[in-house]
Amino acid sequence: MKIEQIYTGCLAQGAYYITSNGEAAIIDPLREVQPYLDRLEGDKVKLKYIFETHFHADFVSGHIDLSKETGAPIIYGPTAKPKFDAIIATDDQEFEIGNIKIKVLHTPGHTMESTTYLLLDKNGKKHAIFSGDTLFIGDVGRPDLAQKAAHMTQEQLAATLYHSLRDKIMTLPDDVIVYPAHGAGSACGKNMSKETVSTIGNQKATNYALRANMTEAEFIKEVTDGLLPPPAYFGMNVAMNKKGYESFESVLNHGMKAIAVKDLEAIAKDSGALILDTRKNTDFAKGFIPQSVNIGIEGDFAPWAGALIADVKQPIILVTEINQEEESVTRLSRVGFDNILGHLQGGFEAWKNAGKEIDTINRISAEAFNSEIKIGESKIIDVRKETEYAAEHVEEAFSKPLAYINDWIKDIDPKEKFYLHCAGGYRSMIAASILQARGFRNFAEIEGGFNAIAKTTIPKTNFVCQSKTFNN
Repeated sequence: MKIEQIYTGCLAQGAYYITSNGEAAIIDPLREVQPYLDRLEGDKVKLKYIFETHFHADFVSGHIDLSKETGAPIIYGPTAKPKFDAIIATDDQEFEIGNIKIKVLHTPGHTMESTTYLLLDKNGKKHAIFSGDTLFIGDVGRPDLAQKAAHMTQEQLAATLYHSLRDKIMTLPDDVIVYPAHGAGSACGKNMSKETVSTIGNQKATNYALRANMTEAEFIKEVTDGLLPPPAYFGMNVAMNKKGYESFESVLNHGMKAIAVKDLEAIAKDSGALILDTRKNTDFAKGFIPQSVNIGIEGDFAPWAGALIADVKQPIILVTEINQEEESVTRLSRVGFDNILGHLQGGFEAWKNAGKEIDTINRISAEAFNSEIKIGESKIIDVRKETEYAAEHVEEAFSKPLAYINDWIKDIDPKEKFYLHCAGGYRSMIAASILQARGFRNFAEIEGGFNAIAKTTIPKTNFVCQSKTFNN
């Protein structure tokens, strides 16, 4: 028996590849399935089952393409109602893979079809669980995503999750290994650890939601407290996972279409396409196609694209570094952005060499920021997460997380100069590109973000003390 966690940092997502005696199972596969097919062929094993822990909201699973390529059936837990052929398992049902078995534990609460898969080794010993979004390392799944579909409140879902955890998971032996679907950085929970593997015993000792003697009321309060609104693309990804989607190969073929410099503007205008520049923020700042938005491929690219573009049907034209076209298309497809019209042939350099119009971002150093600002007078916008801001921030800076830019951008005074920063420059450049694309040019973005600012003499505070309102 071999268990491999295939972890994708950009999505903070874990898929699982399990083999035993010539047979294999894959749990929660990524959108692009060729790597799995290559692995199966290399290991000379047959894929027997594809297990899905639930209808994922934060990424598009590769279950449908993988089933078409291999003939392996897709398995969901009780109550799931996909729009394609699948085995809807019953609670406690077992599936054999070689010398091992996978047992279905229906654990609703994150969603009503959420299921944990218990692996029994060749001796029948309870070896590991694949907990999906029911149990994370240090956290549990948020109970607010399935309210509409389940016709339940988040409190009712949380109560359901409470009993799933205590009746199905916490009763397992302490040495059972926990393999979750996500780690730190995912929006499917709020307190996930950077660790991606643990044990039942360790989680009972350290996970706040598995605390001994915790009442149902306490659980509901603590699990629902502080939940941020889910990214707008989540519902669309659920629909794709439930109803089906265009094959990844088809999406890739569209995205790999090269668009000549002379044709780009007309195609963008006719289609209403967003020009998405995936280069490093340092390169983007120095020059880019006017009205384009920067989300760098080397950061948390896919989740930010999902959160900020939101509509997965939005037509997109890519501007990438040479040889990063396929990677950009692949990572967009993972969160459901399939309407990629193509990429700029020759990249930004081709645009520049053709003498086309170029825009830039007013990026200044932390030292220049230090010499320019006047605490109490200058407007400073911190686009980091609220938790980062609470830990330490520039005095009198306003906390305006990037995730909510579409809400707070309307409060910007186009005539009042302001400064913009994040932690290192990645998120503030995203914000700067969006602001500039919408006509705002009255700001300076800080190179190196708070990491660079912290090395200056600019006054900082490690507690939240913001007396002004944003519109003052």
